[in-house]
Amino acid sequence: MLSIDWRAPVAYAHAKSIPPAGFAWEYLRRHDDYGRDFQTLSGMTEPAASRLEAFSRRWGLRFPVRSRRPR
Repeated sequence: MLSIDWRAPVAYAHAKSIPPAGFAWEYLRRHDDYGRDFQTLSGMTEPAASRLEAFSRRWGLRFPVRSRRPR
């Protein structure tokens, strides 16, 4: 159990310096449904583009375009 008093502003003073994307990530990574979706997707060798698009759309994510690895 955490020993932080969630009602004390000092316990969250560090949150003021987190950029919006970092704050969103802290929230998202604790979301159980996101964790399940991520595990499912990451367990696939080569997920279909439609699955990646659906995952991105559901969770509001954007990924940089990367070149494919040479085979």
